[in-house]
Amino acid sequence: MRAIQVDGFGGPEVLRPVELPEPEPGAGQVLVEVAAADTLFVETVIRSGHGGDAFPVRPPFVPGHGVAGTVVAVGAGVARGWVGRRVAARTPGGGYAQRVAADVAALVPVPDRLGLPEAAALLHDGATALGLFDAARVRAAEEVLVLPAGGGAGVLLVQLAHGAGARVTGAARGAAKLERVRGLGADAVADYSEAGWDDKLRASTGGRGFDVVFDGVGGEAGAASLALAADGARFLGYGMPGGGFTAADSDDVRRRGIEVHGIGVVQFDPEDAVRYIARALEAAAEGRLRPVVGRTFPLDRAAEAHAAIEGRQVTGKTLLLA
Repeated sequence: MRAIQVDGFGGPEVLRPVELPEPEPGAGQVLVEVAAADTLFVETVIRSGHGGDAFPVRPPFVPGHGVAGTVVAVGAGVARGWVGRRVAARTPGGGYAQRVAADVAALVPVPDRLGLPEAAALLHDGATALGLFDAARVRAAEEVLVLPAGGGAGVLLVQLAHGAGARVTGAARGAAKLERVRGLGADAVADYSEAGWDDKLRASTGGRGFDVVFDGVGGEAGAASLALAADGARFLGYGMPGGGFTAADSDDVRRRGIEVHGIGVVQFDPEDAVRYIARALEAAAEGRLRPVVGRTFPLDRAAEAHAAIEGRQVTGKTLLLA
């Protein structure tokens, strides 16, 4: 079986195609023939050796925390009716492979009207976007800032906020991403790599700021986005590619009445994760949510996929096709 293995921490080049024994589904598991594997920014962090205590994996290991494909075998205690069904599933690892053993409890059937790559694109970011949106309680006519609006979750948050009747501002890097974000429903866009982007956005709200801020960047840009929150706003920080999760000054947010949510709001237990994924897949199948697959790479070119993610080259999701 073809898979991608990390034999030592480092840059994208440590993602190496290898031949491994095919996994056997254990009790309560199925074997999935992978069509598409999700890729995540955090997987580049783990691969580089900076996962810390949160991700204590050690080489050699096969990365990958989510796949979409077809069930080809079942383990003990699993109904044979799963064989032949199209499914999406989060996995504790091992997703960068042609076949993966997955817990039956983690399986989400993929609706007939939805492609498997699109299902893979929603495994994490679809659930994340819906969880954030539920927590934010966005209302019609509110000012909503999405940062980064060109990311896998960001493109979905733009659509959700637009659908709720909010005035949506999408912040992203580069003209191509900004154009795509406008096409998804953003009323205004800003390039957060440009000097003074935050001042321009504050001015666009008449100096008042935003009612809801979704921050998936962190670092300096995340701190700037928190400063753009209006008094009484809801701020949801869920990402850290900018250099760490945004740290909120507790006295300041209390004084301004800002409701702050961190990454914990989308760290679902397994049952909730399945429910949110199912909601995202159904919404996409019905045309109410459009996952954006910016680039796909063959499994053997996983190193190029990670380089594209780290280089912020892709709008939406980057997937591996097995």
